Amino acid sequence: MQFQLVTLAGVKLDEAVYEVILPTTEGVISVFPSHEALVTVAVPGVVTVRRRKEDSDDELEYFAISGGVVEINQERVRILVDEAEHGDDIIEAESQAALERALKLQEESNDQVELEKAHQLVDRHAVRLKVAELHRRRRRH
Repeated sequence: MQFQLVTLAGVKLDEAVYEVILPTTEGVISVFPSHEALVTVAVPGVVTVRRRKEDSDDELEYFAISGGVVEINQERVRILVDEAEHGDDIIEAESQAALERALKLQEESNDQVELEKAHQLVDRHAVRLKVAELHRRRRRH
Protein backbone atom coordinates (compact mmCIF):
# COMPACT_ATOMS: atom_id res chain seq x y z
CA MET A 1 0.00 0.00 0.00
CA GLN A 2 1.09 3.57 -0.54
CA PHE A 3 2.04 5.61 2.55
CA GLN A 4 2.05 9.39 2.40
CA LEU A 5 3.24 11.56 5.27
CA VAL A 6 2.45 15.16 4.39
CA THR A 7 3.48 18.19 6.46
CA LEU A 8 2.96 21.92 6.06
CA ALA A 9 6.46 22.01 4.53
CA GLY A 10 5.57 19.38 1.93
CA VAL A 11 5.66 15.62 1.41
CA LYS A 12 7.93 13.94 3.97
CA LEU A 13 7.44 10.41 2.66
CA ASP A 14 5.53 8.89 -0.26
CA GLU A 15 6.28 5.24 -0.94
CA ALA A 16 4.99 1.69 -0.86
CA VAL A 17 5.04 0.07 2.60
CA TYR A 18 3.65 -3.04 4.28
CA GLU A 19 2.52 -1.69 7.66
CA VAL A 20 1.96 1.67 9.35
CA ILE A 21 1.42 1.98 13.11
CA LEU A 22 0.02 5.34 14.18
CA PRO A 23 -1.38 7.14 17.22
CA THR A 24 -5.04 8.19 17.04
CA THR A 25 -7.56 9.61 19.49
CA GLU A 26 -8.92 6.05 19.87
CA GLY A 27 -5.47 4.58 20.56
CA VAL A 28 -2.62 3.19 18.49
CA ILE A 29 -3.69 1.36 15.33
CA SER A 30 -1.85 -0.80 12.79
CA VAL A 31 -2.74 -0.48 9.13
CA PHE A 32 -2.01 -3.21 6.57
CA PRO A 33 -2.80 -3.49 2.85
CA SER A 34 -6.56 -3.72 2.11
CA HIS A 35 -7.46 -2.00 5.39
CA GLU A 36 -11.05 -0.86 5.76
CA ALA A 37 -11.60 2.79 4.83
CA LEU A 38 -11.23 5.15 7.79
CA VAL A 39 -10.80 8.84 8.50
CA THR A 40 -9.57 9.66 11.99
CA VAL A 41 -7.57 12.15 14.01
CA ALA A 42 -3.87 11.57 14.68
CA VAL A 43 -2.52 12.68 18.03
CA PRO A 44 1.08 13.68 18.75
CA GLY A 45 3.12 10.51 18.90
CA VAL A 46 5.24 8.00 17.04
CA VAL A 47 4.44 6.72 13.55
CA THR A 48 6.15 3.41 12.83
CA VAL A 49 6.71 2.12 9.29
CA ARG A 50 7.52 -1.43 8.17
CA ARG A 51 8.53 -1.23 4.52
CA ARG A 52 8.34 -4.95 3.63
CA LYS A 53 6.43 -7.84 5.19
CA GLU A 54 9.66 -9.72 5.89
CA ASP A 55 11.34 -6.75 7.64
CA SER A 56 12.26 -7.45 11.26
CA ASP A 57 11.47 -5.03 14.09
CA ASP A 58 15.09 -3.86 13.87
CA GLU A 59 14.33 -2.47 10.41
CA LEU A 60 11.34 -0.32 11.42
CA GLU A 61 11.45 3.41 10.77
CA TYR A 62 10.10 6.00 13.20
CA PHE A 63 8.66 9.48 12.80
CA ALA A 64 7.63 11.95 15.50
CA ILE A 65 4.41 13.69 14.46
CA SER A 66 2.25 16.49 15.71
CA GLY A 67 -1.48 15.89 15.62
CA GLY A 68 -3.29 15.79 12.31
CA VAL A 69 -5.71 13.90 10.11
CA VAL A 70 -5.44 10.31 8.88
CA GLU A 71 -7.14 9.04 5.73
CA ILE A 72 -7.03 5.29 5.06
CA ASN A 73 -8.40 3.28 2.17
CA GLN A 74 -7.51 -0.13 0.75
CA GLU A 75 -4.61 1.22 -1.30
CA ARG A 76 -3.28 4.15 0.74
CA VAL A 77 -2.58 5.64 4.16
CA ARG A 78 -2.24 9.42 4.16
CA ILE A 79 -1.35 11.39 7.28
CA LEU A 80 -1.63 15.18 7.15
CA VAL A 81 0.24 16.88 10.02
CA ASP A 82 1.78 20.23 10.85
CA GLU A 83 5.20 18.66 11.30
CA ALA A 84 6.92 15.27 11.23
CA GLU A 85 10.52 14.36 11.96
CA HIS A 86 12.40 11.20 11.04
CA GLY A 87 14.60 9.61 13.69
CA ASP A 88 17.68 10.65 11.67
CA ASP A 89 16.66 14.31 11.92
CA ILE A 90 16.33 14.51 15.71
CA ILE A 91 19.27 15.60 17.82
CA GLU A 92 18.69 13.94 21.18
CA ALA A 93 20.62 16.47 23.32
CA GLU A 94 18.72 19.39 21.80
CA SER A 95 15.38 17.65 22.36
CA GLN A 96 16.29 16.87 25.98
CA ALA A 97 17.20 20.53 26.62
CA ALA A 98 13.98 21.69 24.94
CA LEU A 99 11.96 19.25 27.08
CA GLU A 100 13.57 20.60 30.25
CA ARG A 101 12.75 24.18 29.19
CA ALA A 102 9.16 23.19 28.44
CA LEU A 103 8.80 21.49 31.86
CA LYS A 104 10.12 24.63 33.56
CA LEU A 105 7.70 26.76 31.55
CA GLN A 106 4.89 24.42 32.61
CA GLU A 107 5.81 24.87 36.30
CA GLU A 108 5.95 28.67 35.96
CA SER A 109 2.71 29.07 33.98
CA ASN A 110 0.45 31.79 35.35
CA ASP A 111 -2.72 31.08 33.41
CA GLN A 112 -4.50 28.36 31.47
CA VAL A 113 -3.26 29.54 28.06
CA GLU A 114 0.40 29.44 29.13
CA LEU A 115 -0.15 26.07 30.80
CA GLU A 116 -1.71 24.58 27.65
CA LYS A 117 1.11 25.90 25.45
CA ALA A 118 3.70 24.46 27.86
CA HIS A 119 1.86 21.12 27.94
CA GLN A 120 1.92 20.94 24.13
CA LEU A 121 5.66 21.68 24.12
CA VAL A 122 6.28 18.97 26.72
CA ASP A 123 4.32 16.46 24.63
CA ARG A 124 6.15 17.45 21.42
CA HIS A 125 9.63 17.12 22.89
CA ALA A 126 8.81 13.92 24.78
CA VAL A 127 7.69 12.33 21.48
CA ARG A 128 10.84 13.56 19.73
CA LEU A 129 12.98 12.00 22.47
CA LYS A 130 11.11 8.71 22.19
CA VAL A 131 11.67 8.60 18.42
CA ALA A 132 15.36 9.47 18.88
CA GLU A 133 15.71 6.63 21.40
CA LEU A 134 13.92 4.12 19.14
CA HIS A 135 16.10 5.19 16.23
CA ARG A 136 19.28 4.86 18.34
CA ARG A 137 18.28 1.34 19.46
CA ARG A 138 17.56 0.36 15.84
CA ARG A 139 21.02 1.49 14.70
CA ARG A 140 22.70 -0.68 17.35
CA HIS A 141 21.19 -3.86 15.86
